[in-house]
Amino acid sequence: MRRLCEIRMEVRTKNKIEYRSITLPNGRRVNYVHQGVGLPVVMVHGLAASLHDWDDLMPEVAAAGYAGYALDLLGHGESEKPERAHEYSVENAYADFAAWIDSLHIKAPMVLVGHSLGGGLSMLYARRNPDRVKALVIVNPFYSMGQLPPILQKMFRHQLINTTLIERTPYRLFRLFVDVTSFSGYIGNRETHVLPEHIRYQTALDYKRASSGIYNIPRTLHHLDMDPSRITQPTLLLWGGRDQTLAPASFPKLAGMLPNLVKTHHFPICGHVPHQCHPADFNPHVMEFLSKI
Repeated sequence: MRRLCEIRMEVRTKNKIEYRSITLPNGRRVNYVHQGVGLPVVMVHGLAASLHDWDDLMPEVAAAGYAGYALDLLGHGESEKPERAHEYSVENAYADFAAWIDSLHIKAPMVLVGHSLGGGLSMLYARRNPDRVKALVIVNPFYSMGQLPPILQKMFRHQLINTTLIERTPYRLFRLFVDVTSFSGYIGNRETHVLPEHIRYQTALDYKRASSGIYNIPRTLHHLDMDPSRITQPTLLLWGGRDQTLAPASFPKLAGMLPNLVKTHHFPICGHVPHQCHPADFNPHVMEFLSKI
């Protein structure tokens, strides 16, 4: 007999955001937030990130008359962190994601907004559940191992067993990495970093609190059928032109494979996280897309 989900909810009334923790039928816990009422818009973060990726987009979505949802994926944020390395795979992350969506009891077709790994999971969900997804917004989506630099492709060929070094890395080193990689030398840009201070703080914190096992997830991507040509929903594709994690050339290539692509846009100054780089430029593209569908 299928075990019912047990919901424990905490509400923070200041921003009218509901913080919830739910135990799925498989026994794993998922942490998520909900804000607003209306057409459901589900937001999915990337590897080593968290639901806080959408702190700037969520209020706009709710204010415009939509129901916004954002979760911490398996091994991320405040969600379940299995101890065994083999439990971290794209399929397991997808299974928890799909089970969490089921637990929301959403009746209307939803809009999925996914970044990087979350973009790949959103594409997979849309392909497997075409009647449940109204439209897609994919941001620097991770859909193929070929998008990664050669050194990362080589690293992800084998399961990472000894992750002690990652687990022992202090916050200050994660923060140094984030600060260095977000430094901008763009001529005419008044900012020394393309990521604001509060984003760099949260990004380093998300790296630190994520399970080291999550770095085994990318290597399992090739096991799945990610054929973009079978995704029929209206799609908005956005990416940062300075992405150093996934090859920027892979996004125009993806655009040519999507049969119902509505619009593309790239942000030349931004890297892998354009939704956090300049949300004032990014959010209008999403909100315009939502209003038209």
